Amino acid sequence: MSKPLGKWQSRVLILCAGLLLALGQAPFSFPIGVVLGLPVLGGLLLRTSNWFSGFRLGWLAGTAYFAGSMFWIVEPFFVEPEVYGWMAPFALLFLSVGLGLFWGLGFGVSARCRGKARLVALVASLTLAEFLRAHVLTGFPWGLLAYVWSETPVFQLLAYVGPHGLGMLTLALGVLPLLWSNRWLRGATLVAALLAVWGIGAARLPDDPVPLRDVTLRLVQPNAEQRLKWHPDHVARFFQRSLSLSAGFNAPVDVVIWPETALPFAYGEHPRGMEMVRAAVQDTQFIGGIQRPDGLELYNTLIHLDRNGDVAATYDKHHLVPFGEYVPMADIAAKFGIYGLAAQDGTGFAAGEGPRIIDLPGLPPYLPMICYEAIFPGYAQVQGQRPEWLLHITNDAWFGSFSGPYQHLVQSRARAVEQGLPLARAANTGVSAMIDPYGQVLQGLALNTDGFADVRLTEPLAPTLYNRFGERLWIALAFLLLAGAALIRPRAQGREASNRH
Repeated sequence: MSKPLGKWQSRVLILCAGLLLALGQAPFSFPIGVVLGLPVLGGLLLRTSNWFSGFRLGWLAGTAYFAGSMFWIVEPFFVEPEVYGWMAPFALLFLSVGLGLFWGLGFGVSARCRGKARLVALVASLTLAEFLRAHVLTGFPWGLLAYVWSETPVFQLLAYVGPHGLGMLTLALGVLPLLWSNRWLRGATLVAALLAVWGIGAARLPDDPVPLRDVTLRLVQPNAEQRLKWHPDHVARFFQRSLSLSAGFNAPVDVVIWPETALPFAYGEHPRGMEMVRAAVQDTQFIGGIQRPDGLELYNTLIHLDRNGDVAATYDKHHLVPFGEYVPMADIAAKFGIYGLAAQDGTGFAAGEGPRIIDLPGLPPYLPMICYEAIFPGYAQVQGQRPEWLLHITNDAWFGSFSGPYQHLVQSRARAVEQGLPLARAANTGVSAMIDPYGQVLQGLALNTDGFADVRLTEPLAPTLYNRFGERLWIALAFLLLAGAALIRPRAQGREASNRH
């Protein structure tokens, strides 16, 4: 029996394990926490004495994980530091501590089981806790455990089991080998399991590139720094830069795509500005982000102009960023001077109706997503319909230059793998990219550079298992595992009683 750890030794170990797991998220993308951090947390869970100590273990580990992987959250508050800078440390603290509660719930529930049944329960309960995190209070599925595999073939399993299913498999890889008492057997089990998931993912990757279609997109990246983007002295400069990047084609281009809110005027309120856009793209279709007022409401909108320059379709962002594009209980918050970070003149945005496919002549049908919407797996499909490609327009200038934009890119890549569809991404400061149905970046523009990329769409793949069944099977399996682990308890108690006699 190993010597029990002291209180502070234990807590430092927990925090280190959480930080090791955070290294799996971009830009590090190093999943060492699966083989080092998760086994440590599983071993400590076996030593907990009650549900509260299990909760505290998970809460501390989750707080470290989210603080280590989401420290980019302070960046938006320094766009206008004189107004919002004071909120930055509180944002990181409250976000990491608050999201850590979900992990605390998962560990606390599993600690109610006895013996090594806790490990099975943890795989199920933490999966369910992460599912809750992705849905309650509008949901925030950023930094799911599945994404630690983004630079490995294991990422391909998203096509079969989705992010929560892959997260569940990740937990199983990390803690279930602890079911064996023999350390050599534990190691052999872990290696065998890793080789299995690696091999399944590698088998899905094609030997040859995905066939290209005769459809060319121009992705425009104006690189408008957020603190200057709406400044009166710089708006015209960034607009002119976007126009210049959109003009002139060495080869036929089917559509020019600008990022989220790249058009610096409100929809319907600057005819001359729209004429300049039409002149720049000539007789090519155009897609771009714009703010659209409608009475007293304001929408974050994508507009699609046909070859004649007429507005053929619009799409309003439907899942808004809390405290960014709107503030819950806004009337009360306004009394304290708290407004959405992306709101103009203190006015929040209104939500659109939901995901939909845009099908217009001259382009294959596509499903648009604006910024934050790409982190939600369910928004990349419409029930009963299937697009032929996905489009993500975004302004990641809010996320800084280190981890946020790269983590957002990983989540866009995940949507492509899950659906088996190519995804085009136009980002204000980057990373703009053409992503194939396997989540591989075929061509792109580096972060914090201005330019354009003329890219070809690839053929879509057949619908994936995840596209057909979603999360239902894996969430049901998690409930079954949790129930099974709980049922082991009375039998374990009976064996202990027999041994004492």
